[in-house]
Amino acid sequence: MKKALVLGASGGMGFSIVNELIERGIEVTAFARSEQKLRNLYEERREITIKTGDIFNLQDIVDVAKDVDIIFQAANIPYKEWEDKLVPFIGNVVKAAEIQNTKLVLVDNIYAYGRSNVAKVTENTPKQPHTKKGKIRLQVEQLVKQSNVPTIIAHFPDFYGPNAESTILHYTLKDAVQHKKAMFVGDQTIAREFIYTPDGAKAAVNLSMNDNAYGQNYNIPAYDVITGKELVQIIRELSGYNKPVWTVSKNLIRFLGIFNADMREVVEMFYLNEEPVVLDGAKYENDIGPLPRTSYREGLLRTIEYMTGAK
Repeated sequence: MKKALVLGASGGMGFSIVNELIERGIEVTAFARSEQKLRNLYEERREITIKTGDIFNLQDIVDVAKDVDIIFQAANIPYKEWEDKLVPFIGNVVKAAEIQNTKLVLVDNIYAYGRSNVAKVTENTPKQPHTKKGKIRLQVEQLVKQSNVPTIIAHFPDFYGPNAESTILHYTLKDAVQHKKAMFVGDQTIAREFIYTPDGAKAAVNLSMNDNAYGQNYNIPAYDVITGKELVQIIRELSGYNKPVWTVSKNLIRFLGIFNADMREVVEMFYLNEEPVVLDGAKYENDIGPLPRTSYREGLLRTIEYMTGAK
């Protein structure tokens, strides 16, 4: 791989994928809608080419994918747009990859698995989504697999890390580092997993450089499971935050949904905070090697340093 395109380069996972590729000496085109966001992140990085456009416009993706070896699809769109736009958007990415004869790595979540009846889900666990968003994600997977594009689908748990702002853990961190009233989404006694985005990026790039990985799905788990109480305690120790951290319950989300369309879309996925889906990474380790695993303390420290501008 000599040149890669990262769609959604202004987001959390896209940002980490760009950085991981650059560290390996790979030429990168960073694509997103907002030129200002891209400039804020990459303007001083001469090895990165900034391109802007509309992710829903096929020609924009075709044009920016010219002469690249691989496309990393890390762009995300608001929940309320999924039903009408997510499948067509990914369809355009696939078409662009076909036209430009490139490979594709798809950053995916865990929604298509649905409720889990096992301690850890493997890539062979049947996908039986019970939510609208889970069913849409399964449609995306089926669309990709029906194409002729060599594709890797990487399933990740919730993110946290530098520039990962559209995540539930970011909202806790943001308020804690500003010493404001902080909240944690879900029962703080339930253990679940959050992946540090640089770890996820390293795993995705490792997969992309293995020809045998294409045409397959891979689960990329986090360092370990952790409870909200444990996370909050680490955040307190690292940031000096000493105020109460309130729990955001499903009923509160449902109530907020009366006034906010985005909150209405969050309600159906709240089960993941109560019945966590935990990923098994054995296939990755068998095929690629040890998973990148940064401890929560180290990952949260680096994230807080990024948020506060500390060195």
